[in-house]
Amino acid sequence: MKRVVLGFLLAALFGGLFAGCVTSPEQQPLQAVEVRDYQGQRLDSVTSFRENSISGPQKVDLATYRLEVKGLVTKTLSLPYDQVLSQFPSFKKVVALHCVEGWDATVLWEGPRLKDIFQQAGVKPEANTVIFTAVDGYTTSLPLEFVVNRDLLLANKMNQIQLSADRGFPFELVAEEKWGYKWIRWVKAIELSANADYQGYWEIRGYSDSGDLDQSYFR
Repeated sequence: MKRVVLGFLLAALFGGLFAGCVTSPEQQPLQAVEVRDYQGQRLDSVTSFRENSISGPQKVDLATYRLEVKGLVTKTLSLPYDQVLSQFPSFKKVVALHCVEGWDATVLWEGPRLKDIFQQAGVKPEANTVIFTAVDGYTTSLPLEFVVNRDLLLANKMNQIQLSADRGFPFELVAEEKWGYKWIRWVKAIELSANADYQGYWEIRGYSDSGDLDQSYFR
């Protein structure tokens, strides 16, 4: 009888010890944790941004989403989200976004460089401008030389967590040194163009074409 009781106690003891090491079906995987410090620099939260898009946050279906790279290229690209992330190396940058509304936020951005994407597409010599189009129809542009020389990122993460719908999932342009209206969200198409005078959504409404932070954002 004593042996039976002892066996029962041992089974209960070891069963309790190992129970914490086994993942139960009800347990959910850990969610990504936002970093707030990077290499000694304090970061703002991803919740520090205000919602000010022209049509509200966009819900993008990755099953049908394609990143289009077109225009003055030798090879038009139509890339699913996962393919963009797997084909091109990812880089990190701490950059502050400055909104014309008077607020700013500094976060860690992560994603592929546009120049790596352009290299695969092959940019024709006459191209001088990059035109970006968002899922909601928003547009803006930047000089090709600036995009390439500054190693601008097409970010899919902020503070090491995936972009949310309101922050531009699947991709936001990290237009460093530019006012916030150049930081286009929900990017779906990138066109290489020879039209250096192209004007996007806010530019045709009187905003500066360059969008340089050291200049007035309004012409």
